[in-house]
Amino acid sequence: MWVYWQCRGREDVSRVKDMSMGGLFIETPQPRPEGVLTRLHFLVQEGQIRADAVVRHAKSGAGLGLKFIALTEQDRPKLAALLTRLRGTHHSREKS
Repeated sequence: MWVYWQCRGREDVSRVKDMSMGGLFIETPQPRPEGVLTRLHFLVQEGQIRADAVVRHAKSGAGLGLKFIALTEQDRPKLAALLTRLRGTHHSREKS
């Protein structure tokens, strides 16, 4: 899955490596300092999901760990549905 994100006037698209209701880890060679605000935009089959997140940690050359800090009431159930779908896909692959 991919996410479009904006941070300090820069925009990028990155692969999501791991995600939960609390945050996510994205692949990017572009390090960002801890505490920086990031805007996230997902366009997935559940619909558009927008969230604000803050950089919690950066892994040089690998990516960023982001913690969700704002998610609208409309987007929260879509994120939960997305996570449920992704877990189901992951478990299906493990059984194969």
